[in-house]
Amino acid sequence: MTETDQVLAQIQEHRASIDEIDKGIVALINERTRHSLAIRALKPGVQLGLYDPKREEEIFERLDDYNEGPLYNDNLREIYQAILRVMKEIPSL
Repeated sequence: MTETDQVLAQIQEHRASIDEIDKGIVALINERTRHSLAIRALKPGVQLGLYDPKREEEIFERLDDYNEGPLYNDNLREIYQAILRVMKEIPSL
């Protein structure tokens, strides 16, 4: 096996790992969405608004604590801002 073949094999291994990780991320995002929709359905019963900026800031602070890199906290915040924006746009069940 040539060095090029070895490198290409390593790339393929990393890509296969990424594919498995992506599968897990999709499952977790969908699980998160189900919980988010359940919370949304419960809030009106206790006169809570659908948007809670304090809760979002708590999420971002917690993410900073969880983050061990190599992503910067700002990068992670940007990803989660997109997730939270999409959560707000999903129709209720």
